[in-house]
Amino acid sequence: MPAVLTAPLVVEFPFTRSLGPVQGAFLTGLRERTVLGVTCQDGRVLVPPVEYDPATAEELSDLVEVAPTGTVTTWAWNPAPRRGQPLSTPFAWVLVRLDGADSALLHALDAPGPDAVRTGMRVRIRWAAERTGAITDIACFEPSDAAPPATGPVPHDGAFADPVTGITAPARLDYTYAPGRAQSRYLQALTDRRTVGERCPACRKVYVPPRGACPTCGVATDTQVEVGPRGTVTTFCIVNIKAKNLDIEVPYVYAHIALDGADLALHARIGGISYDRVRMGLRVEPVWTEGGRFPDHYRPTGEPDADYDSYKELI
Repeated sequence: MPAVLTAPLVVEFPFTRSLGPVQGAFLTGLRERTVLGVTCQDGRVLVPPVEYDPATAEELSDLVEVAPTGTVTTWAWNPAPRRGQPLSTPFAWVLVRLDGADSALLHALDAPGPDAVRTGMRVRIRWAAERTGAITDIACFEPSDAAPPATGPVPHDGAFADPVTGITAPARLDYTYAPGRAQSRYLQALTDRRTVGERCPACRKVYVPPRGACPTCGVATDTQVEVGPRGTVTTFCIVNIKAKNLDIEVPYVYAHIALDGADLALHARIGGISYDRVRMGLRVEPVWTEGGRFPDHYRPTGEPDADYDSYKELI
């Protein structure tokens, strides 16, 4: 039995969003060591604040300042912190209801061990040394003996100098990919610079890359068919934004290519031609680099363009 193929994969991108008056005031307040909540129609104070009442859907704007101390309502111990988490040593994830608030805030609690954490314990905010207007301005929570303040939340106009108007949050997913039988055969064929698909026994279509089953008929595909290596550009886009860690100058073209003999277009970069000369119907062939596990890009073959009717079903 051949060895199971696996590969570590990372999907990462920055997510940028603008902030309205409520979220902007909350994050700007954290920068200034001030915790703001919002008052709902029924008088409840929510921290973190939301822009719309969760019960009535009415827009909310009445901000109040709450205390930096609170009570743990529930918790879970994290014995092995991962990349990007608030603390590098074991800690507890806690829901903390800050004094003056009616909802709980999720964050990290710095504690020596799970025996030191309990529901109902009193905690306080440990502020980050450098604050930029983000939830990470709260470095974590820490145990506290402070009693709840005698006064409740105080109205706040949400006005600060140099308010935060937007944030960029990095999104990242690390996982290990293990292809199935069909894709393993496909990847192994690529090491020999061959492209193979699988034919559906019912509709007779050839799918590249194969998935092990026909998406139309729902039956297993197990007959291998070698396709290409040449193909036809069915549609394409011009990329004008340079990707991180990708050493390709913009603009460049990414296209769907129907390899000869295939009934499904795969996607690949087009090279060897100016981006403004790429077109639907362009005939292309793969270009391999030394030691490459898959074609680096596709380039024009010099053949006449394919007739539209020959690839219109693959767009």
